[in-house]
Parts: sequence; C-alpha cells; structure tokens
Amino acid sequence: MSKTNLECCANSINSALNGIKAGASRIELCQNLEQGGITPSRDDIMKLRIISDIKIHILILPKANQFQYTELEFQQILEDIKFCKKLKCDGIVVGALNSNLSVNKTQTKCMVDIARPMKVTFHRAFDCTINMNQALNDIIDCGCDYLLTSGQKENVIDGIKNLKQIVKLANKKISIIAGGGVNHNNIASLYEIGIREFHLSGKEPNKFGELETNYENINMAVKRVESL
Repeated sequence: MSKTNLECCANSINSALNGIKAGASRIELCQNLEQGGITPSRDDIMKLRIISDIKIHILILPKANQFQYTELEFQQILEDIKFCKKLKCDGIVVGALNSNLSVNKTQTKCMVDIARPMKVTFHRAFDCTINMNQALNDIIDCGCDYLLTSGQKENVIDGIKNLKQIVKLANKKISIIAGGGVNHNNIASLYEIGIREFHLSGKEPNKFGELETNYENINMAVKRVESL
C-alpha cells in the first residue's frame, strides 16, 4: 500500500482531540467551519501545539470563502504565518486569487517563502479558479507541497473525473488532498484514482447543537484508509 494520510479538519480543540483519538494522522485546525472556515484563535493554536505532538496544519484565512485580500488582510496573513512558524506548527493552509480568478502567484509565493520550513497546502481557493490546468501549474510553481480540492465541484464524488485528471497532471510534483464530502463510503473510490491524502471534518451537532468532529465518523474513515 502506498503511504496514505487522513487529515481531520477540526474547528475547535475538542474537535481536534476527537480526531486524534479516532486515529487521524494530521489535524487541520480552523474555526467557524459552519461558514466555511477561518483562521483559528492564537490561543487554540498554542493550546493544541502544547497538548499534542500530532502533525498540525493551520488554516490561515481572514474571511471565509474570500480569497482576494486587502493589503491589511495580507499583512495579517503573513503575521499569522510567522506566529505558526514560531510555535513550530507543521504546516499552514493558504491560498490567494486575483480578481480574474487566477492564482495570485506573487502573494502565494510570498506565503510559501515565509512559511518554510513548514509545509504549505493551497486550499480550496483552487476550486474557484477558471482554468484548472493553469491554476495547478501555478500552485506547483509557487512551491506548495499539497493541494486541497474537491475537483472543482461541490463534493469529491461530483468532482472525481477532475480529481483523476488533477492527480495525473500533478505527476507527483505536489500531493493532492481530496476534501469536500469525503467519508468512509467514498474513500476507496478516491484511492482508485490515485488519491492518497484524505481530508474530512466528520462533523455532527454535539449535545449543545454546535458542529463538532464526531469520533465515529473519523474512526470509520481511518479504518477504511487502513484497509486499502
């Protein structure tokens, strides 16, 4: 079996701990996942780094689902990257687009350079780009290590044909992370097209009605990955 990873997208410390207990190999920490996800609080980043040695990637996004930044927002992104680097986080999850929905290579390359030696994932801003092949090449040129994508569709099953093409075009120059509707039922189908990185939140309403990573959802997915 080729090396596989299951990344739990956690919107809180509790969600992260649920994902860790369920067997996730990596945590992507964010907050406000119900709106699409934004940068988590610095307190949560510090707390998770202290209480766990699991690989932690931090989403850095000032406003949910908005990938064009004011100068003030971009400077805040850079400061957040430096903060994560100081804490020895393992990676960041970032991305920037131009107004024409192409990859903003200047900003993306700047983020990558400042982040090193942390790993860099280009997030699902990619799914908003208008030229998939060009965007993929631009992200590779910027030096990103991972690309998180649903294949430019609402979910990974609708986007599976594009995902197959993306994996082929990437040609191992960047690791493709499938994200968006990933669960234990469709992991095998994604594996068959060459996906080796899986991203899901496994979220369910908790007893307070708040969205939280569910242990069983992650654990079932982990077991499915381990069976491949």
